[in-house]
Amino acid sequence: MALSNIVLVGVDGSSESGAALKYAVAEANRRGARLRVVATYFPEYSVHGRTQPVTPSESAIEVDLEKETQRMVEDALAGDAPHPPVEIVVAAGPAAAVLIDRSSEVDVLVLGHRGRGGFASMLLGSVSLQ
Repeated sequence: MALSNIVLVGVDGSSESGAALKYAVAEANRRGARLRVVATYFPEYSVHGRTQPVTPSESAIEVDLEKETQRMVEDALAGDAPHPPVEIVVAAGPAAAVLIDRSSEVDVLVLGHRGRGGFASMLLGSVSLQ
């Protein structure tokens, strides 16, 4: 298997994913690798068995999510020099499925220990478990 020289990190805006992002920056710097930051969203929801698109357009969601992810990246890079090359990816779909799919393209996948889920006592979040 050829190495891609990419460190992939999933972020969701939580402080735990911010910590994972900072770790991924350090790991990318250590390896001399590129950093790929992935944020996901759900483009639709289901009500009583009928699937409906979310109210804002997918492009509006992607623009907002990319801006928020860019802010997270800027915070994570503050004070660190040199910075790894960074690519931000915004993808529709469940976070675990998107990250599992994209992990085949990279050398390292970094995740926070828990995200925005409601099970505060869990050591791993649902994405990490999957």
